[in-house]
Amino acid sequence: MKIGLIGTGRIGAFHAETLRDSAGVDAVVVADADPARARVLAKKLGVDASADVRSLFAGGLDGVVITAATSAHAALIHQALDAGVPVFCEKPVALDIPSTIGVVERARSDSVPVQIGFQRRFDQGYRAARQALQAGELGWIHTLRAITSDAVPPPADYIPTSGGLFRDCGIHDFDVMRWLTGREVVSVHAFGANRGASFFRNADDIDSYVATLRFDDDMLATVTATRYNGAGHDVRLEVCGSAGARFVGLDDRSPMPTAEPRISWQRLPHTPPTWNGSTTPTSPSCRPSSTLPPAERTAHAPRRRRSKPSISLKPVTAPGAPGRR
Repeated sequence: MKIGLIGTGRIGAFHAETLRDSAGVDAVVVADADPARARVLAKKLGVDASADVRSLFAGGLDGVVITAATSAHAALIHQALDAGVPVFCEKPVALDIPSTIGVVERARSDSVPVQIGFQRRFDQGYRAARQALQAGELGWIHTLRAITSDAVPPPADYIPTSGGLFRDCGIHDFDVMRWLTGREVVSVHAFGANRGASFFRNADDIDSYVATLRFDDDMLATVTATRYNGAGHDVRLEVCGSAGARFVGLDDRSPMPTAEPRISWQRLPHTPPTWNGSTTPTSPSCRPSSTLPPAERTAHAPRRRRSKPSISLKPVTAPGAPGRR
């Protein structure tokens, strides 16, 4: 297959390398609003670069991956559908509800496959919790507790194009809770805060939040997220029912140091990140996997970077993939 990729930033570079190394992909062609950046990534990975998006589609593709700025997602999805090219797009679909609905309606009326990057639906832990609920092992669910915490913030220049903390991080929790329980949210209360770098406030964003949700069966949920989790990268979901519970993401890598000096549930040592006032972590456990030697990537890569796509706007077949974002 010949796969195109639009957007050669951090996540785009990760996807491009994954595609290059994937069986069944014969050629990868990258494009970017900044052609020079696309050429740099193409040279680094040994793939091809296109002068612009129009040329990318004109060259003929079997599929396209969209990892551009969030504000460009909707238009690029429509462009792919116009060209009849199957498309995978990173979340979110768009920055606003009308644009999102427009993409969903277009995808439903078209025969071209569209996938959006909600990979937690394919994560083994979330799938096991869903199966336990469906099998009646948990009874009725009274509380969900979702956590998505970055060890350190992303680069400052990413924040203005990220869509904000709710769309960039919380969207995964909101999606997977609806998918796992089959219930819909009827009310939301949320609070955000800024106690870190000024570039969040300058971009009209927040660096931490807490949200409370009520579902249509009176199930309650809390969702928290932060860019500054000093203990380390942390993604978890607690599914608490009248007859049992399942905790997703609770393992030896979970950054949960106990306050009890003689008690620990972890079998492996945990090394918290060291914050040096910049956006670069100084301990291997929270360095981006792309900066580590290959032998260390499995041990230290954050879950959010190891997952594969995805969930679709229409039925598709996709393999399960461990790891969390």
